[in-house]
Amino acid sequence: MNIESFSELLVAAQPIVLSFVSRLAIAIIIFFVGRVIARFAKRVVKKIMTRARIDPTLTVFATNILFYAIMSFVVLAVLGQVGIETTSLVAAIGAAGLAIGLALQGSLTNFAAGIIIIIFRPFQVGDWVEADGYSGYILEIELLMTTLKTLDNRTVVIPNGKLTEGDLVNYSTQGTLRLDLVIGVDYSTDIDRVKAIFMDVMTANSRVLEHPTPTVGLLEMADSSLNFAVRPWVKPKDYLPLSLSLQEEIKKRLDQEGINIPFPQRDIHMISAN
Repeated sequence: MNIESFSELLVAAQPIVLSFVSRLAIAIIIFFVGRVIARFAKRVVKKIMTRARIDPTLTVFATNILFYAIMSFVVLAVLGQVGIETTSLVAAIGAAGLAIGLALQGSLTNFAAGIIIIIFRPFQVGDWVEADGYSGYILEIELLMTTLKTLDNRTVVIPNGKLTEGDLVNYSTQGTLRLDLVIGVDYSTDIDRVKAIFMDVMTANSRVLEHPTPTVGLLEMADSSLNFAVRPWVKPKDYLPLSLSLQEEIKKRLDQEGINIPFPQRDIHMISAN
């Protein structure tokens, strides 16, 4: 190739090179401006969600999703600016996303359930709940699973999908619980005296709340005993300790007062055939 031909080639290629350089420069500008916009949007949304006192876990997740969504559009714009066909790329990404979604269907269900739990807050960390056959205190709430510490100190990890699909009992929501005890005494016992004893035992226990007021009443006249409903109110954290201590205190007090807790019994009448 002689010098004249090479010069002609350079002259012919110059517009193409200048066009590519200009497109590349614009693509770089688009990328950096888009990243600035994505970061700005992330900060704004984070401030709004923080002021609205939305759960920090959901705030971090939502702001990150927003940032990467904006950056995805920015990257597509950059690729289109430098002349790369993005239609087939978007289709390939969509197909890959569909395949991943089908493979992770169970995880996505738990993920959606985690968002529902964080938004609607059926329970919080520290609450005493009963769910999926377990009873215990909430240790940690994540997007895919919730960690529970049972009353016998076992750690149980429950997928969030099970928590939203099944029944869930939260013992901590109202701040107080009523302990329901049924105590039977002999039929010969004076009812008013027994009620006074039960009430005295409850008021002497520091775990029993003054408000709501504890109650005592004759629940039923059973086959072998008069059954009394003993119902004190207690804070959720004191429920089990009170259940154990109060029954023990009542038994000791009834023994001191000479009141019997009868065994099941039947009166049998023998009729002579003569």
